Amino acid sequence: MNRKLLAMVAAASLLLAGCSEAIAVLSLAEEAAQRAIATLEAQEARADAPAQRGEAEAREAGDGTIARLSVAPAPTPTAIPSAARARFDEEEQVLVNLYERVNMAVVAISVQRTTRAFGVSGSGSGFVIDKQGHIVTNNHVVEGATRITVLFADGTRARARVVGTDGYSDLALLKVDRPADRLVTVELGDSDEVKVGQRVVAIGNPFGLAGTMTLGIVSARGRVLPESSAQGGGTFSNPDIIQTDAAINPGNSGGPLLDTRGRVIGVNTAIRTETQTGFGQPVNSGVGFAVPSNTVKRVVEALLTEGRVRYPYLGIQGAFSLAELSEEFDVPVERGVVVAGVVEGGPAARAGLRGSTVSNRTGAITRLGDVIVAFDGQPMRSYDELIATLVKHYKPGDRVTLTVWRDGRLVDLRITLGERPR
Repeated sequence: MNRKLLAMVAAASLLLAGCSEAIAVLSLAEEAAQRAIATLEAQEARADAPAQRGEAEAREAGDGTIARLSVAPAPTPTAIPSAARARFDEEEQVLVNLYERVNMAVVAISVQRTTRAFGVSGSGSGFVIDKQGHIVTNNHVVEGATRITVLFADGTRARARVVGTDGYSDLALLKVDRPADRLVTVELGDSDEVKVGQRVVAIGNPFGLAGTMTLGIVSARGRVLPESSAQGGGTFSNPDIIQTDAAINPGNSGGPLLDTRGRVIGVNTAIRTETQTGFGQPVNSGVGFAVPSNTVKRVVEALLTEGRVRYPYLGIQGAFSLAELSEEFDVPVERGVVVAGVVEGGPAARAGLRGSTVSNRTGAITRLGDVIVAFDGQPMRSYDELIATLVKHYKPGDRVTLTVWRDGRLVDLRITLGERPR
């Protein structure tokens, strides 16, 4: 179509070549032709636009043909329906309200430690539990501190003193002198009611960033952490630990793990990770641990009334769950705790509990000793469960009955619990 129009313009130019105003007429004809061509091109472009949006040309193939690739148009996102958006808004408001209520009770803790050569500083978190100014934190946050400073959410500071510590549970109780009307407290919940999968919130001072809130769930219950006595009395188990995927990092230690009602269900104490910062600090990888709130209640009461925590003691060593050895020994019981050894002169040894024979070369059990199948009538499935039952429900001096599988029969042993070495 464009070529025909140009031919007409050329013909008109030849006819007008002899006229005195040929140049002017030719100029006007060419201008009209160019406008007509532009109009036609615009119409063709509009006609081809839908095809251009639906297809994309590829490079020329070997046979000279043009390959064409169909491209589906991108869908346009739709807005979240009002009903669903309202539900999200309600969930957000729960978290916002929780933070505004609880954050004022969470404190950042700064400590100074003096060694022979130089001073060392550290930091952690804690939370106020009563109007008398008592603050709960981790023992490892304040252990060896010569000066403890507490930073409140309102920006004010106060010196704190140690009321008592418990290395076995990794808990410490501090006290600040501050008017009661300037103290905001938190409620301690019932950690025995915690369910795997429920939402939890951690608030603390990670990397010195005070007032940081993270969200997650309870990943598991009943974990056990090894803890050592501050007096060098050995390493024992800290039972019934709560596991969470809420982000916990250095500086969160001692801060609260909360349910969505704002009740403390645990004290953030440790993480498991293989990642570190450039300064060698561990970094959260989704596996964090918290000391349960019911342990906190028990420890705080003991520290306030006696100044220390007294733990019951059986005096057994290196126990294993029977399931770990089921393929090696033919025992007609499905569950129980295999006693690897007993502490000489301890409560278990005095009651006649027998340990297993362990190879000095491999560390494997070569002869099975007593298998604890029940503790005061309660079936025992694992060593962790045994320790949790002992710590949570008994005290030094209590008389208990151990039911053990020995030489093909069940035997009941009466044991008076001792006190865990300090």
